[in-house]
Amino acid sequence: MRFPALDGLRAIGALAVVTTHVGFQSGESLNGPFAGLLARLDVGVAIFFAISGFLLYRPHVVAWFDESEPPLLLPYLRNRALRIVPALWVAVLLAAFLVRHDQTIGWLTYLRHATFTQIYIESPSVPGLSQLWSLATEVAFYLLLPFIAKLLTSYERPTRRGVRWRLAVLFGFALLGPVWMAGVNATDHSLAGLWLPGYIGWFAVGMGMALWQVARASGRLGPSALDTLTKIPGTVWGIAIALFLIAATPIAGPYGLSVPTPAQAFVKCLLYTGIAACALFPAVSPTRRTAGVLGGKVGHIAGDLSYSVFVYHLIVLSLVQRLFDQQLFSGHFALLYWPTLGATIAVAAASYYGLERPIMRRGRKDRTYDVSGVGRDSNASAQPKRIDDWTKPEIKPAPPFGHG
Repeated sequence: MRFPALDGLRAIGALAVVTTHVGFQSGESLNGPFAGLLARLDVGVAIFFAISGFLLYRPHVVAWFDESEPPLLLPYLRNRALRIVPALWVAVLLAAFLVRHDQTIGWLTYLRHATFTQIYIESPSVPGLSQLWSLATEVAFYLLLPFIAKLLTSYERPTRRGVRWRLAVLFGFALLGPVWMAGVNATDHSLAGLWLPGYIGWFAVGMGMALWQVARASGRLGPSALDTLTKIPGTVWGIAIALFLIAATPIAGPYGLSVPTPAQAFVKCLLYTGIAACALFPAVSPTRRTAGVLGGKVGHIAGDLSYSVFVYHLIVLSLVQRLFDQQLFSGHFALLYWPTLGATIAVAAASYYGLERPIMRRGRKDRTYDVSGVGRDSNASAQPKRIDDWTKPEIKPAPPFGHG
């Protein structure tokens, strides 16, 4: 099944990340009139993680319900590498040669960024690549997911009780992140604040929705209040906005790089978990209007480019600052924002269509492959496809409720 509304949601997440970083570099997210709002737009990372949790865990749930083989490990890892590595390596090279940096940054630091290991070893921050900590954390999730999925989908057939038990486990994962972040700030182990346990709840949000969506569609779960919420996406997104406004206050910690208290770290992570859940849910079970707005042609293209925008935007921002002779924290948000956004989109499009998509198509041996699936679907509706994007072999109807 295709979920077209996720295309636009990816783009919103990428736009949020670009905006918060321009806000930081200009200083507007530290002491400007909209400091709290700009600073908390890093919640885009939580949205990215929730989308990944949904899309990557769902094939395992489908296989569990169909009593078929789960996604094969090696093709899964190959496809993940084809998606993220080419643009990452180009970004590392561009940062090394185009972005001004301290002479203490050596080739080994760049190598760590290219191999997703920079979050595990104390090393200097690299201008143009500092956002890639989240990519290293996401790769850790990629590697762990097959084992988590096996634990959650093995040992018994999918029953209503079994589904509810697993939803409870994923809810526990959602609470692990805030507890971990509070512990990190209480013990002053800052590097551990970049590790997967602190963000597993954001992935778990998407995983839980994948389980709910498949279970509800197959009849393993009956109607509930969640079905009502699928019909009123504006209300759910309104809750996300309300949580975001709460997070934009000092209750979620300082806006800059100052260390939050354990309580502030807990609250911020928990609020981001709730925001990610409320942002994702209407896109998982979209109304026709939601699918049309977020999953139309513009949303489809924007979703394809979102990863490239994320990877390259700080490099572009550093060049824009140099072009306009702007120093760090010197203001002029609009002067930096619009050229950075426009140039980043151009670079991202060149990278996706000229490098990333050709590599993915060649590696997958699929000349029509697109990140966002069937972009040719002009109706942008979540219609079933004969072959699931992630699951092989062919999907079959789930067995009737009561068969296990």
